Amino acid sequence: MIFDVDGTLIFSEKKDSLAFAATYEKIYRRTFPTIDWRTYPHVTDTTIFDSVIRQHFGRPSNETEVRRFQEHYVELLQYNRRTAPQDYLEVPGARQAIAALEQDSRYLIGVATGGWKWSAEVKLEHVGITIDHRLFSGADGKAAREHIIEEVVAAARELHGAPFTKVVYIGDAIWDVHTTRNLQLDFIGIRRRGDFGLLQQEGARHVIRDYLDYDGFLQLVEEATPPGMPVGA
Repeated sequence: MIFDVDGTLIFSEKKDSLAFAATYEKIYRRTFPTIDWRTYPHVTDTTIFDSVIRQHFGRPSNETEVRRFQEHYVELLQYNRRTAPQDYLEVPGARQAIAALEQDSRYLIGVATGGWKWSAEVKLEHVGITIDHRLFSGADGKAAREHIIEEVVAAARELHGAPFTKVVYIGDAIWDVHTTRNLQLDFIGIRRRGDFGLLQQEGARHVIRDYLDYDGFLQLVEEATPPGMPVGA
């Protein structure tokens, strides 16, 4: 079972996205184009950062400046959580669900996030969620979300030492639907505000609001299938 991070286990009402933009503007003194991640070729921190660098400076980003950006970004994430901890919350029931799953021998639990691993770990640590680092992959060195998920699946197979009967990805965004359909992985959507139609129109067959009904969530894990085609396609 593989989880996304932002919007799936935690939420900040775009404050972390705004922190990403603010970090860029502080370092480069240029206006960050948009935090509508759908406008970028891939919804990963690596692609978003590289796309904006290319737009502003006509060149690709490099490892040195990515690391510099990460340092400033993580520093801002940590500062924001110290000064306004109430703004950075878990999706209801997420911490208890992860803790229970970690104790259940039927499951291996991983994280595949479009964010960089360092910043994702900071976000999860704030709400008390920890994931085995061997099954935790972010956008570091990877442009597409498919590659991030595939890295976790490969690590889980190596760790497990036997074939899986099922791989389920849990995510909150339309790009999570698209990615799991591309990979033909079973998918559960989560929309904390209850706007299930956003994902259902993209082909998601199972969508929940939170993890408070843990038994119901486990039932959906068993029933989950890959997303179908978008409505009207």
